[in-house]
Amino acid sequence: MRTPNCNYVWQSCVLLFYGQFLYGVYGQVRYSVPEEMAPGSFVGDIIKDLGLDPKRLTTGKARIFSAGGREYVELDREKGHIVIKERIDRELLCAGTASACSLSFEVILENPIELYRITVEILDVNDNSPAFPRGEITLEISESASTGARFTVDSAVDPDVGINGIQSYSVYPTNHFTLKTQSRSGSGKNVELVLQTPLDREKHEHLYLTITATDGGNPKRSGTVKIHIIVLDINDNAPVLQKDTYRIAVPENTAKGSLLVIVNATDADTISNGQIGYYVEHTTPKIRDLFSVDPSSGEIRLIGDLDFEESAIYEFKIQAKDQGGLSDSSEVIVEVTDVNDNAPKMTLMSFSNAIPENSPPGTVVAMINIQDSDSEENGKVICSIDRNLPFKIDSSLTNYYSIVTDSELDREDTGEYNITVTATDSGRPPLFSKKTLNVKITDVNDHAPQFEQELYNAYVMENKSPSLSLFSVKAHDADLGANARVSYFISDNDLNGTPVSSLVSINSDTGAVYATKSFDYEQLKSFTIILKAQDGGSPPLSSNVSVKIIIQDQNDNAPQVLYPVQSGGSVVAEIVPRSADVGYLVTKVVAVDVDSGQNAWLSYKLQKATDRALFEVGLQNGEIRTVRQVTDKDAVKQRLTVVVEDNGQPSRSATVNVNVALADSFPEVLSEFTDFTHDKEYNDNLTFYLVLALAVVSFLFIVSIIAILSVKCYRWRRERMFFKTGANLPVIPYYPPLYADVGGTGTLQHVYNYDLCGTTDSRKSDLKFLRPTSQSVLNVDLSGTRTVPKQNWNEGMDVSAEQKPPSADWRFTQNQRPGPSGFCKFQSTRVRWSPASRLRAAATPEVAMGTGPWPNPPTEAEQLQALMAAANEVSEATNTLTPGTMGLSTRYSPQFTLQHVPDYRQNVYIPGSTATLTPNPQQHQQALPPPQAAAAQPEPPMAAQTPASKKKSTKKDKK
Repeated sequence: MRTPNCNYVWQSCVLLFYGQFLYGVYGQVRYSVPEEMAPGSFVGDIIKDLGLDPKRLTTGKARIFSAGGREYVELDREKGHIVIKERIDRELLCAGTASACSLSFEVILENPIELYRITVEILDVNDNSPAFPRGEITLEISESASTGARFTVDSAVDPDVGINGIQSYSVYPTNHFTLKTQSRSGSGKNVELVLQTPLDREKHEHLYLTITATDGGNPKRSGTVKIHIIVLDINDNAPVLQKDTYRIAVPENTAKGSLLVIVNATDADTISNGQIGYYVEHTTPKIRDLFSVDPSSGEIRLIGDLDFEESAIYEFKIQAKDQGGLSDSSEVIVEVTDVNDNAPKMTLMSFSNAIPENSPPGTVVAMINIQDSDSEENGKVICSIDRNLPFKIDSSLTNYYSIVTDSELDREDTGEYNITVTATDSGRPPLFSKKTLNVKITDVNDHAPQFEQELYNAYVMENKSPSLSLFSVKAHDADLGANARVSYFISDNDLNGTPVSSLVSINSDTGAVYATKSFDYEQLKSFTIILKAQDGGSPPLSSNVSVKIIIQDQNDNAPQVLYPVQSGGSVVAEIVPRSADVGYLVTKVVAVDVDSGQNAWLSYKLQKATDRALFEVGLQNGEIRTVRQVTDKDAVKQRLTVVVEDNGQPSRSATVNVNVALADSFPEVLSEFTDFTHDKEYNDNLTFYLVLALAVVSFLFIVSIIAILSVKCYRWRRERMFFKTGANLPVIPYYPPLYADVGGTGTLQHVYNYDLCGTTDSRKSDLKFLRPTSQSVLNVDLSGTRTVPKQNWNEGMDVSAEQKPPSADWRFTQNQRPGPSGFCKFQSTRVRWSPASRLRAAATPEVAMGTGPWPNPPTEAEQLQALMAAANEVSEATNTLTPGTMGLSTRYSPQFTLQHVPDYRQNVYIPGSTATLTPNPQQHQQALPPPQAAAAQPEPPMAAQTPASKKKSTKKDKK
């Protein structure tokens, strides 16, 4: 506990202590602040003084609760400061109270609920000056008044208290009177003028005095009143009241107009001076509103409504005055007694209208403040609720009550409660007030889903189609919302090593169980699965149930005959002696059915027999017996067909053939059965497959023949079209692209490059160079036109083949070259494919210059054929051409010029196509070297000879 020095201006006094309240730590803090502080002024720091976490004020929704309803302060949650909200006037807040004035309120925190009581003492500030009830007081004093006579005057009133209240009175001037004060019961003082010197009416008929009342504040404040004294003739006796103090106890419910008391005074003077009047000497507006005094009779009556809760005591002074100006005064104290006229007032400070059902006992639901303005027994309050509810009321602080849970709650039992809180005082008669609180119990996932049955049995027919519903389960959850949303699952387990999920599945929402495959009763007769129902709570709760799935049999299996064994390779016969009696057991047909129940009940019937009158079959046991005596007329070979049929719906059956021999010895049976013909049963399916295979093979054979004929026909038509198109177009002769100019002294000074552009009308997608046949004549005329007879179309060279380097054996000197001489280079054609699959042919620059690799070397046969064609051309041209034409002799003559050489750059066509070879001017210009450069070209280096090249050279020499 600390007791700091408290100043009056802007300084607080704090008193802090702790205790235990309800279910959390609480504290009580006392601050002291002066009155009349501006709004927003600091009062105290509860974070520091109560030791709270700054975040606790925000998370706990801290707020101020005042029982009086009016809030003069407020809480700043961010800073934890209590500040002034409204200007406080101590005199208005604590009217009529001379003791300490304080303001009490509570700071409430939630989650959990905590309550701290704060008391703010309002310190008085000297903001009021002393004031007299009247501005001027008139006194009539007889001139015969003796020295020391006392005359009562109204005392001043100062709402301030303590040192700020009235401390002293003074009078001016002091020639005849002095001022004397005397404390009276209560907080006031009696102020009296005391005569010091006798009065003389003949000298001073009127006297004027000033009484000043001064308080003790800093700075001091004062109030004055003017005193007018009228000097009268002699009045020897003053009135005397019977009591100095009149004390009256009045109930607060006293009716208006009630007589409270009669004051009485006596005067020994004559009638004129003995007439006494009664007056209220010291009045305030509140006193004048409540009480009245009859001037002649002295009756004091109640003219207003008393309220004990507002003020418990009233004090005023009554004066008795005679006609001579003499007076006497007495104190009247009216004590208001309390009456039980106020019912308890309930204020809900905190309330949780919804609490979870798993709340432990002692959970605070609501906190209530109950105030009763009455006093003593009338103000004692008893708070109660219905005892049948799982709640109770606790009170650990005066006037504060908390409603807490008293037992376990179950929403599934009761979802909400209406708690009626009753506050009753102890007055006579007692007064009460009620307040009803509706508390809802929120759901908690405390119930697991429960299946409708403890064990399920499901019957499923075998061979049932997958994805069909087998059965459904249903589980109920007593919770609400997501806690009651049930999902269904199949527990993971194995059935003979096979996961159960491969057999059945479940709809997680509806609980319908589906088969994921067809069941076979003969393989699986029953199995058990564990289904789990799980709710959507957090954490989820679940329960399990066992489901036994029983597979029901269907008649899906025909009977199987175990005996007699059917064998296709040998004949089995049962021997019956001819001496057999009636009922002789020939054999027994043994059959089984893998089905169960009535589907496995077998019956045996004789379908057909060689002699029906001789044998019979037992319906239940399958025994074949004779029904009559065997005679000599009966055939030795007997064939019986027995039908084995089950009892299913529909029924299934199997047949078995039984061979019976009627003979007395085995050799007889053997001789009879050597020519026994067996019935050959053909498999219909096998026959169908054989016919189908034969049809397919025949169809494929026919399709193949048609395809081959179509291809042959297509090729023949294409070649016919090719020959017809090529017969009307000039033919480009074939010049082997294997020559290189070595000497550089030829007469043709130009190099020609050609681009080939194929059109969509081309009959071929490749380019062929044609070579001459055994006879080829070259005719050259001055017009530049040359024709060559038709060559062999079947021989050609694919220009798309990869080019190989030149062979040294095919380099010729100027004198060895057949054909026209000159600086003319034969180049191959390079084929380029465009996106439209059109051919484009051009000679490579290397071949044009004679220095690059040979662009598509021919084979040895093509090279020999080219040499022979060239030699023939030379010999025939020499014999046919006359001097002056372009013959062999003329070719070497000096008169041979370039103008005699035909221009092959114009009108060159490809046989079988509409494509035209046109010269490329740019390449033409690039391929023309200057004379000096042409003459200075070095001879290409000779490649080393290989054995193959030597052989070719020998063949050339022979040719």
